[in-house]
Amino acid sequence: MPGSMNEPELLHAGLNLGNHPPAMRQQLECSIFGFWVFLMSDAILFALLFAVFGTAIQNTAGAPSPGSAFKISAAGRETFALLSSSFTYGMVSICLKHDASRRWVGLWLAITFCLGAWFLDGEVHDFLNMFHDDVTPQRSAALSAFFVLVGTHGLHVTAGMVWILLMGAQMAVYGIDERVKINFIRLGLFWHFLDLVWVAIFSVVYLRGLLG
Repeated sequence: MPGSMNEPELLHAGLNLGNHPPAMRQQLECSIFGFWVFLMSDAILFALLFAVFGTAIQNTAGAPSPGSAFKISAAGRETFALLSSSFTYGMVSICLKHDASRRWVGLWLAITFCLGAWFLDGEVHDFLNMFHDDVTPQRSAALSAFFVLVGTHGLHVTAGMVWILLMGAQMAVYGIDERVKINFIRLGLFWHFLDLVWVAIFSVVYLRGLLG
């Protein structure tokens, strides 16, 4: 029976669904599940880009390889920035879970945005340096695959930062109601997904580049 002690409590970061009526819980669960489906489709896109990179990495056509063009120290700073942003967004979820004030949620959200901006600034700076050294996508299949893979992730991070700004505006207008919490959950799933993709990029592209 609804509300019985044997009924499992459904939990999400930033939102306890067990205290909601069954019909609302089902609606919220379907909403979250639908976003998981979107993330899986996005994961397929990145899997294809990784596959293309793996098959093209040796096709340098006499141009520098991606591994010889980038600076691992810069990639390390970018990794630190993005992984730190995952922690700060986790603090957003904890604040929502404990019904903290909008001030605390906004503070951690702002820090997450700044870390994302630091990551993007480093990535754009790396790309500009590579272009300055005439290491451009049209010079080889390997470089094309590198720029498409890393650039696609950068575009996703840019979209996530726009989403953070929109969530800040939505929270300012509507407060932290259930609709806003659900949107925060979606944003959190998206942001943590981008962190996982970057860890894969750092391992497969940058660390592998050190090995030649």
